[in-house]
Amino acid sequence: MPSFLDTFMQQVTAKNPEQKEFHQAVHEVVSSLEPVLERHPEFKKAKIMERMVEPERTILFRVPWQDDRGEVQINRGMRVEFNSAIGPYKGGLRFHPSVNLGIIKFLGFEQVFKNALTTLPMGGGKGGSDFDPKGKSDSEVMRFCQSFMNELYRHIGEYVDVPAGDIGVGGREIGFLFGQYKKLTRKFEGVLTGKGLNWGGSLIRPEATGYGQVYFAEEMLKTRGKTMKGMRCVVSGSGNVAQYACQKVIQLGGKALTFSDSNGFIVDEEGIDEKKLAFVIELKNVKRGRMKEYVSKYPKATYKEVDPKLDCNPLWQVKCDVALPSATQNEINEIDANNLVKSGCFCVSEGANMPTTPAGVKVFLESKILYGPGKAANAGGVATSGLEMSQNAMRLNWTREEVDQRLHGIMINIHENCRSTAEKYGTPGNYVNGANIAGFLKVANAMMDQGLV
Repeated sequence: MPSFLDTFMQQVTAKNPEQKEFHQAVHEVVSSLEPVLERHPEFKKAKIMERMVEPERTILFRVPWQDDRGEVQINRGMRVEFNSAIGPYKGGLRFHPSVNLGIIKFLGFEQVFKNALTTLPMGGGKGGSDFDPKGKSDSEVMRFCQSFMNELYRHIGEYVDVPAGDIGVGGREIGFLFGQYKKLTRKFEGVLTGKGLNWGGSLIRPEATGYGQVYFAEEMLKTRGKTMKGMRCVVSGSGNVAQYACQKVIQLGGKALTFSDSNGFIVDEEGIDEKKLAFVIELKNVKRGRMKEYVSKYPKATYKEVDPKLDCNPLWQVKCDVALPSATQNEINEIDANNLVKSGCFCVSEGANMPTTPAGVKVFLESKILYGPGKAANAGGVATSGLEMSQNAMRLNWTREEVDQRLHGIMINIHENCRSTAEKYGTPGNYVNGANIAGFLKVANAMMDQGLV
C-alpha cells in the first residue's frame, strides 16, 4: 500500500505537470511531516497540506513594452499569492529568462514556511517575469517595470501583498515599480520593500540575506563549540547575497575564498578582504562586469571557467570548512555535495533558495555535517523586509545598528526554533526537518483557527 507521501506527491504531480521545481519543494516539506501528522490527525482530516500546496490566487498577465529601437516586446508577468494565514502575502519578484510558473510556485511555497520562521506576520507569495534586465538600458528597464506594474498594482497593497526584489530586481527596478504604483494609486505606502533609503527603505536591507546566512552558520557552528573565526569559506554567486555573506564572514574573522558567476569562479587563497570586496561590488553592481576581471586586478587569484555541461561544479572542490551557496536553485548536486564533504567542509548554510538537489541534501544529512536549508538560513532577507514594513507603518527609520541587532536576534531565534523542533520530533541536528515542521505548525494552526477559507 502506498504511503501518504507517495499518494500525496502523485496528486501534486498530476495537478501540476511539468513543474519539477515545485514538486521538489513540496516533496522536501511533506517528507518531514510524518511525525507531525501522527501527533496531529486533525491536520490530515482538515486537509491542511492539500490546501497549502494550492495557491490562494495565481495571476498571469501580458507585459507589452517598447525597446530603444522602437520595437514592441512582449513578456509574461505573474504573481502567485500562496498563503495569507499569518499575514499579507510577502515575497520577491524575479526578472530572468528562466522564470516560469513552476519556478515561481516553488519559490512562493518555500516563502510560506520561511516567512513563518521569522515570527513576523507575513504570508507567502512570489512573482516575476521572463524579462531579462541584463544588457537592457535604464530606459528599457523603466518602460518594462511601468508596464509590469500597470497590471500588478490591482493585486497588491500594504495589507494585501507586499512584493520585494529577487534575481534581476534590485534598487533600480524597485524604484521604477514603486513610482508607477504611486502614480496609478495616488498612495505612498509600504507596498514594496527594498526601497531607496531616502523614500522609505530600511538600512541593512541589501545586506540582510547574506548577513543572516552567516549569522545562521555561526549559530550552527556554536553547537559544536566553534565560531566563524579562522574558517575557510567558499561562497558561490557574486550578487547581493554573496557580496554581503562575504562581508559578514570578514567581520566575524573568517576567510572568504571565492566568488562565481554564470561563466566561472575565482579563488583567492589570500582571502577576500574589504578592499577586494569593494572592487567586486563595483564590478557587479555598477559596471555589471564578469568575475574573470577580478584576476586582472588581483593576479595572485585564479579564475576557472566552468562548462555547464559538466556533471559537477569544480567550485565545490575548493578546500573549505564552510560552504555558502548564494547563487541559484539546484547549484549543488550529489557529486558536488560529496566533493564538499571530501574537501573537509562541515558546515553548509544556504543563501540561495533550494540551492541543493534532494540527492545532495541526502549526502549532507547522512554525513552529519551542519546543514542549514535555505528556508531557515536565508530568511534574514525577508525578515528585514518585514522590519522595513514595520518602519513604514510607524513612519520611522531605525539606525543601522538597530536593524542589524534585530536581524541578528531573529536569526538566533530561527536557529533555536529549528534546532529545538528537530529534537522534539525525534531528529536532533536535522535542520531540514526542524525548519519544515516549525514553519508548517505555525501556518497550519493559523489555518485551523480561521476555518475553511
